[in-house]
Amino acid sequence: MSAPAIHPHPLPYVGLLAERPLEAVDTVVLHCTELPDLATARTYGERVLYDSGTGNSGHYYIDRDGRIEEYVPPGRVAHHTRGWNGRSVGIELVNTGRFPDWLDSRHQAMDEPYTGAQIAALVALLQWLRGELPALAQLAGHEDLDRDEVEASDDPAVKVRRKRDPGPLFPWDAVLATVGLPRLA
Repeated sequence: MSAPAIHPHPLPYVGLLAERPLEAVDTVVLHCTELPDLATARTYGERVLYDSGTGNSGHYYIDRDGRIEEYVPPGRVAHHTRGWNGRSVGIELVNTGRFPDWLDSRHQAMDEPYTGAQIAALVALLQWLRGELPALAQLAGHEDLDRDEVEASDDPAVKVRRKRDPGPLFPWDAVLATVGLPRLA
């Protein structure tokens, strides 16, 4: 399978991220940015949050029009899912999610649908990654791997899920049927 159109746009600190063999990657974790647009996601990704000089990032970002940008090559460890970074590739789909009230208990709906162009680009990327990552065996949503609950920002007596992405409108059945990888549940 030939590569879809991938636009390299490395994060400024990409050289500081740990290297790994492609054989170490067995999982793709699907996310949504929970931000209004790709430019805002880029700004968040460039923020240095760790002593290593790096921040939170995914490998690939897919905009609403289907454009794929590579912020971190798969041979480097990005910071996208606690406990899974060393063995996974993170793919972020631009989607508002719960933005800007991520942890407000009154604003937990994730009601922006994914575009057809995004899903088509995601499927093409996943099919290509199956050929590039020899150990790739499964997909997971961020929501599958981070089930922590935290105090709601509007009421500390209420708990909300820390991560809910890619969310209830993500078309799991269609994606799984097309790419031939199971979902880790």
